[in-house]
Amino acid sequence: MLTLTNQNYHSEEANKQYMSNSQYKDFLACEAMAMAKINGWSESAPGVFGVGSYVHAAFEGTLEEYKLENADVIYNAKGKPYADYEKADQMIGVIKSDPFCMFILQGQKEVIMTAGFAGAVWKIKQDSYNPDKSIFADIKTVKSIRDKYWDNDRGYVSFVEAYKYDTQMAIYAEIEKRWAKRQNWLKPLIVAVSKEDIPDKEVIGFDDNDIERELGVIASNMPRIMSVKTGMEEPNRCEKCRFCRESKQLKGITHYLDLLVV
Repeated sequence: MLTLTNQNYHSEEANKQYMSNSQYKDFLACEAMAMAKINGWSESAPGVFGVGSYVHAAFEGTLEEYKLENADVIYNAKGKPYADYEKADQMIGVIKSDPFCMFILQGQKEVIMTAGFAGAVWKIKQDSYNPDKSIFADIKTVKSIRDKYWDNDRGYVSFVEAYKYDTQMAIYAEIEKRWAKRQNWLKPLIVAVSKEDIPDKEVIGFDDNDIERELGVIASNMPRIMSVKTGMEEPNRCEKCRFCRESKQLKGITHYLDLLVV
């Protein structure tokens, strides 16, 4: 297996050899898109990472380097940050001014871990890893912490469920436990900060039942995912994502009522 570093963590070779939270979510969304990404297809232009990566860099201690590498995205022709990045600086300030948030974010930064689970070898990278306090934490930038999102199976859900952050926290907890050879899960925490005019903030926690539930769902999905990833079965197309729109070839006529089928 490839030995992972910060330099090759997101490489094509790493994505072929390892399963990750983002890759797992890609397979749930569209198998064809997930396979295209593994084979080098990019959903966005290289170097354009957005506000979330900017805020993460601030707490990794790499913000100045990030600014230099992405100056053309962050600054306009006059050298002034675009509005999104002015907002990002405000969001960073909101977290840094809160002692509890900063306490939760103590620990080692960007710790890479790998372990086997559900028929695959997984890779994770912890934002803030603090086994001495039995916690790990991940920073999330969101439109609004209190917004509700409609899910066809569950009704209205929070941003945590809508973006499957509960799944991510379960994966991280299980892989860390196996990597560290411990008997129990560390407590997963999200430090969330909103993009509102006055940014909101919360520290959001999960219990063992949440982790156990999500791990059960993941384990049930992995046989199909690994069959597709290893080439044993053909990937299904969703016909709605960017990859499917780019590669779409029509084979017939769609009845107008079928346009509403999710």
